[in-house]
Order: sequence, then structure tokens, then C-alpha cells
Amino acid sequence: MRKPLGAALLALAIAGAGAAPAVAAPVDNAASFGKGVDAGSVTSVVDDTVASTADTLGQVLNRPKVQAVNFAGTVALSNCSGSVVRFPGSEDNDPALVMTNGHCLETGMPGPGEVVVDRASSRTFTLLNSSGGRAGTLRASKIAYGTMTDTDVAFYQLTTTYAQIKSSYSINPLTVADTHPVKGTAITVASGYWKRLYNCNIDGFAYRLKEGDWTFKDSVRYTSACNTIGGTSGSPVIDQATNKVVAVNNTGNEDGERCTVNNPCEVDESGNVTVRQGINYAQEIYQIPACFGVDNKLDLNASGCVLPKP
Repeated sequence: MRKPLGAALLALAIAGAGAAPAVAAPVDNAASFGKGVDAGSVTSVVDDTVASTADTLGQVLNRPKVQAVNFAGTVALSNCSGSVVRFPGSEDNDPALVMTNGHCLETGMPGPGEVVVDRASSRTFTLLNSSGGRAGTLRASKIAYGTMTDTDVAFYQLTTTYAQIKSSYSINPLTVADTHPVKGTAITVASGYWKRLYNCNIDGFAYRLKEGDWTFKDSVRYTSACNTIGGTSGSPVIDQATNKVVAVNNTGNEDGERCTVNNPCEVDESGNVTVRQGINYAQEIYQIPACFGVDNKLDLNASGCVLPKP
């Protein structure tokens, strides 16, 4: 979880960062899960550079070319960020899905062990174009899935298909990667709420990430450059080389406390606890495509699906 949006706005005011966006957002729906601040719609850009280095034999190792990640396909919620996503097997005429955090649900944060499935919802989302401008409004028909157990993720099914969104707004969904993210990967956390891009690398993975009563498995740890804040919860974490979504942004250690809300701690296989103040995290999503089949229909009993069940 991340600090409340109110605290984030106060920090911006002190720093003279500008006015907050004109949306109602009293909280990031949990005192912290998520980050993202850049009031006044200030956007950062990804340096389009090709990094190279000589190996021990004097040969040059060319890394994948970094793409210019933008806001197309991201959405702003009333209190969080999110994105229109498709899975590798999704089709253009499938009902579109919006991905965000479980703690961003309008119904409140799911408790440990709680799973929300197929719950009616008419929530709206502001769809953004590549520059972060408002492209249109999308509406949910239901919460297809939401939980904060083992992970922190929610999927809304929309009243429109991917093809209809493309036809109306010329915007394609982001594709969810179905392979485990890799340490060292250059990533961008794209916050639709704040219209800001945070650029850093995957620093590693936390075997268990414990925050208050919740425990997340195999979480992505960022390098310190991704200093996300309240409001970026639910932002897609995008691989700069492939432009695919490899995780969903959700929390960070604010104050250096140990395993408390807003201050998650890492727990290794032996039970050793590590606290990393100022470091932020995301939840992996590579196994989720296995849980959605034909017509983007959720099937928690499908082979390879490891999402918690109700």
C-alpha cells in the first residue's frame, strides 16, 4: 500500500509542484498501497538510448533497445491508476479488461483470504492517450476478480470490447506478459492518475512481502529511481524493451517500519526479515493469463491458474 493521496498532495504543495488533478481521491484506498505524484500533469520521458558495454573479452554486448513508453491504454480511477489490458490469447471482440490493485476496489480493501469474483460494478475509468490527455470514458460491467491475498490485483470487465475501444479512440490495450519478469529489466511504472512515468529497473524479487495483515508472494522490487507515491497504485509496470506489462505497482516502505501498513518488509525462505525504507514494489502477473479463457472469461480451475479462490 502507499501513503494516502492527501499526504501526497501535501508533499507536492510543500515542494511547489503545482495543483492536483481535478478528480475526487480522498485515499489510495488503503493508507498507502501504490504510488504516483506529479500534479499539474507533469510527465517524465524515457531516454531512448541503446546501452552497450564491453565484456571481459573486449566484445560489445548490446542490450535491447529501449522504447518510448507512453500513456496510451492507461486509465485513471477515482483514487488509483490502472490500464486496459489483454492477454496473449485475447481476441479483438472480447470484452475489454481494466487491471488495477485489489486495494483500489470501490468496495474497499479485501481482507486476508477474501476474493471478489463476478461482482456487479458500474465504475468508470478515464482512458488516456499517448500524451496523457483524456481520450474518453470507459465503464465497467463487473469486477471480474479482485484480491489482496498472495497478490494485490483486480480486473474489471468493461461494457466495450477491445475493437470498440480501438474504433472509438484509436487506442490499443497493453499486453500482459506470460513469462516471469527478469532482474535488471528496464521498466516504466505508468501512472494514469498522476500522468507520470517512473523509470527504473527491476532490482530483484521478494520471496514474501508482508504488510500489516497481508502477505504477497514473489513480489517485484524496484531500484530506488521508481519513487512512486499514493495514487500510482494499480499502475502497469511496463518492460521498456517489449512494451508488455510485467507487473502491477502496489506498495512501498514509507517510514522504515517493520511489516506494518505502508511499511512492507521482505521475508526470505528462512524467515529472515529485511526492511528497505524508500523502496517500492509491484506484484507479478505472468501466471494470470492462464486464469482467463475464451471471451476473457475467468476460470480459476483452469490448468496453470494459481490465483486464490473464493
